[in-house]
Amino acid sequence: MRIRKARQEDVEAVAELLFESAPDMYERFSGGRRRALATITRAFHDPGTVASCEVVWVAELDGRIAAAMSAFPVAEAAERSRAYLRLALRGTPVWRWAGTLRLYSAGGRASPRPREDSFYVDALATDAALRRRGAARALLDEAEREASARSLPAVTLDTTMNNEGARALYASAGFDEVAYRAATRRLPGFVALVRPVGRDS
Repeated sequence: MRIRKARQEDVEAVAELLFESAPDMYERFSGGRRRALATITRAFHDPGTVASCEVVWVAELDGRIAAAMSAFPVAEAAERSRAYLRLALRGTPVWRWAGTLRLYSAGGRASPRPREDSFYVDALATDAALRRRGAARALLDEAEREASARSLPAVTLDTTMNNEGARALYASAGFDEVAYRAATRRLPGFVALVRPVGRDS
């Protein structure tokens, strides 16, 4: 297995994987799969967003991209998120803007706030054909190395409460569940997780 930073030519595989990390949310946010993938693709090429090439790592297995992770210091999260929103609105019909903005605002309130001094994993997904071969776990280990290099004491992430597979993976990788948010009319429940740097998983 090889872990590396994403390159511009990885865009097609990376966009598909980042989309699969939260397909329902991406579709609702952009107004369908096609628009969502187009927004992720633009964001990958545009520095400063949650999906920009400079914050994406990939795991390669057998010469192909098996998994992708978007991650960055929490201190960058708000501005990167706003930059992604601006790109999404640019590719969204004006009549959908109100719904997109409502979902953006609701999402910010619904997910637990990660600790400020942490390295945040915004998206993580593995190709369905290459699961259970350690790609996601290897990317989480890379996130810890990145946190350590930045003198950040923890890696944080969140997932939906009903995503039992992801929660089991994160528990086995040394993450603790530290906060919960109940489901709302628009959004599922979320759980926040933390892994201190240096903990053996």
